[in-house]
Amino acid sequence: MAIRLLSMISGVKQFHKLQSVVTRNQISDVPKGHFAVYVGETEKKRYVIPIAYLNHTSFQELLQKAEEEFGFQHPMGALTIPCNEDAFFHVTSRLNTCL
Repeated sequence: MAIRLLSMISGVKQFHKLQSVVTRNQISDVPKGHFAVYVGETEKKRYVIPIAYLNHTSFQELLQKAEEEFGFQHPMGALTIPCNEDAFFHVTSRLNTCL
């Protein structure tokens, strides 16, 4: 599981490098130190969250769900987390108090 998590973190870092090359001449709405995710079971909503969330077990559990459902091919073109927004808000609100 640790190897899989490291692989996912590496994938996010590679995605951000690629994204910075593509958007170098464009204004990006994702500030440094953050990344975009899509959340939802049916209708997906986009959120920009701190990269520091990747270090927390509760967020890693959400990433594991995403990997199980989508692998590394996400339908929205970015990380998609297949949970309802209430569960996502519960996890991220607890993480906000930790940061």
